[in-house]
Amino acid sequence: MSRSPLTGWTLAALAALVAPIAADARAAAEPASPAAPVVSYVALGDSYTAGPLIPVQTGQPAGCQRSDHNYPSLVAETLEVTGFTDVSCSGATTAHLTAPQSVQGGVNPPQIEALDPDVELVTLGIGGNDIGFGEIINECARRSPTRPGGAACRDFYTAGGRDELAERIAATAPDIAAALDEIGRRSPDAHVLVVGYPVILPADGPGCFPVVPLTPGDVAYLRATEERLNAMLADEAEEAGADYVDTYGPTVGHDMCQPPGDKWVEGFVPTSAAAPVHPNALGMAAMADAVVLELGDEILEPAS
Repeated sequence: MSRSPLTGWTLAALAALVAPIAADARAAAEPASPAAPVVSYVALGDSYTAGPLIPVQTGQPAGCQRSDHNYPSLVAETLEVTGFTDVSCSGATTAHLTAPQSVQGGVNPPQIEALDPDVELVTLGIGGNDIGFGEIINECARRSPTRPGGAACRDFYTAGGRDELAERIAATAPDIAAALDEIGRRSPDAHVLVVGYPVILPADGPGCFPVVPLTPGDVAYLRATEERLNAMLADEAEEAGADYVDTYGPTVGHDMCQPPGDKWVEGFVPTSAAAPVHPNALGMAAMADAVVLELGDEILEPAS
C-alpha cells in the first residue's frame, strides 16, 4: 500500500503525542512480569509485526519497514531480552519464512534462518498477505462505494456460491502448520507464540461509511473474514503445541472508525504515523501487552 504523507506533523510532535497515551494503554493491561530474563527472542512476521511508518524505522533492508516501537521491540524491552532479533518484513507471506524476500533497498533473507537451537522465545505473526490483504483492501475500497446500500465487495468474493476468502484461509492453514513445524525443528526448546491480528473494523455495528469507504454489508463480511483468519491461526497453533495470542479481543473498541487517540489501527487515510489500515504505536503497545500477558510466569518453561 502507498505511503501516506504525514502533513503538518514532525516525528518529535508525534512522539510527544503518542508516548503518554501508549504508556497509559500499556499500564492499563498490567502485564505479568516474567519469572526470569529471556536470553534469545526472535520475531518473525509481516507488516502487522514490522510496524511500517511507525517511528523510528530501523533495520535492514529498509523496505521491510520495521519500527523500533513494533510489538516485538516492546516485548523485548519489557522482558529485558538480552538477545533480540527482529526479521519481520512488510509484505511477507509464509513463503518468505523459508525464501528470500525482495524489497526496496535489498533482500530480506529467509526469516527462519534467524532461528537456532538456543532460541528461547519465538513470535510468529503472519498469514494476512497469504490471503491477499492488500488486494482485498484495495478491491473492497473500490467496489463498496459503488453500492452504498449493498455489499459489492462481499458479492464479488462470494460470486457463484463460494466464498473465495474463506477458501484462501483454508488453503493457508497447511502453510502455517509447515512454518510451525520448521520453527519447532530449528528451535526445539523455544516457547512459540502465534500472534493473531487486532481488530481492524468495528467488532459490531455498521462501520463508518463513507469515512471508511466500506458499506455495512461489506464491514460485516470483512469482519467475519478476519475472525475466520484468526480462528485458523489459533487452531494451527494448538495443533502444533504453540500458544496463540489473541490481539483481537483486547483491541475491540479501538478500530479504524475511532477518533485519533482511541484508534489503534489507522484507516485508509492515517491520522498518526503508521501505514494505512495498519496498527499505529498505540496498537503495537496493545499487541505487546497481549503477548506479555500470554507469556505470564511461564516465560522460562521450555516447550514440551
